[in-house]
Amino acid sequence: MKIGESGMTLGKLPTGKKNCITDVKGVMVGHVTLDYPLDETGKEYACTGVTAILPHQGNVFKQKVTAASYVLNGFGKTTGLVQVNELGVLESPIMLTNTFAVPAVTQGTLEYMFSVTPEIGDSTGTLNVVVGECNDSYLNSIRLFPVKSKHAIEAIKNASEGPAEEGAVGAGKGMICFGYKGGIGTSSRMIENYTLGCLVLSNFGRKEDFQFFRNECGGGLSDPTDGSIMMVLATDAPLSERQLLRVAKRCGIGLGRTGSHFSHGSGDIVIAFSTAHKIEHFSEASLETKTILRDDHHIMNLLFAGAAETVEEAILNSLSQAVTTKGRADRVVEKMNVN
Repeated sequence: MKIGESGMTLGKLPTGKKNCITDVKGVMVGHVTLDYPLDETGKEYACTGVTAILPHQGNVFKQKVTAASYVLNGFGKTTGLVQVNELGVLESPIMLTNTFAVPAVTQGTLEYMFSVTPEIGDSTGTLNVVVGECNDSYLNSIRLFPVKSKHAIEAIKNASEGPAEEGAVGAGKGMICFGYKGGIGTSSRMIENYTLGCLVLSNFGRKEDFQFFRNECGGGLSDPTDGSIMMVLATDAPLSERQLLRVAKRCGIGLGRTGSHFSHGSGDIVIAFSTAHKIEHFSEASLETKTILRDDHHIMNLLFAGAAETVEEAILNSLSQAVTTKGRADRVVEKMNVN
């Protein structure tokens, strides 16, 4: 049962119909999950995967969307964020995976985009692929590189507008949150005429720092590594890249509410985009016109609140939807159970 279905109320804003990032019209999510032994003994194990978030159903390179990123703590190995922040646009799916799979997922995303846009790198510019990661090496044999470029392509092709699967799936298969099984979580909020959605890859925190059910949870790892979290924020509100950055900063509030203090070894990173504007790659126009919200309109404050609420709930959903998972070296990470 998701947190929002359990009777617990987080915040004041209403959730979307699916309580999922795909409540933002056009946004799609796809997973590929790897769960199998890599040797005869089973000591080496693939417990990992890839998750793809597509901003819309068209060609994201030809029709880019406004975007920004924000780094709360930079212990991470992402690709593409420098250009996102320089130009304020996203032109590829957002891909999530494990730390050492970033190169393979980048290559796979390039291969997919080349197949649907042969102009890239030939008659037009190159492509800025955005990939985020967390370290799943406690459960996954990360040094054996089980994720291949084909898995990125599969995750993109698997993407749909339906409710995104959560927990120990896709990039979240091997992730640990507050000493329990974490992974993929998602949530959404309705803000007057707009929708705000979030998807997280949770892999952070110590058991004693968790702010919910702290004295009632049995099991769990007593001393996990610092870990990381990737937070992807989507909205159909008409925001500029500067305004998206402001909203992205509020994700740290929701993260902090769960008990995180952005540890030394934690990569806490937000990628935010708006689907309200499609920026054409091929255009001879010298001017571009956009309509954006006023900074002082009350909806901006509601978006700030929504960012905090969706991140907080998405993290809790990543825990509530996960299952006890076995990985390499016969290691087991338990699902969080409230006694």
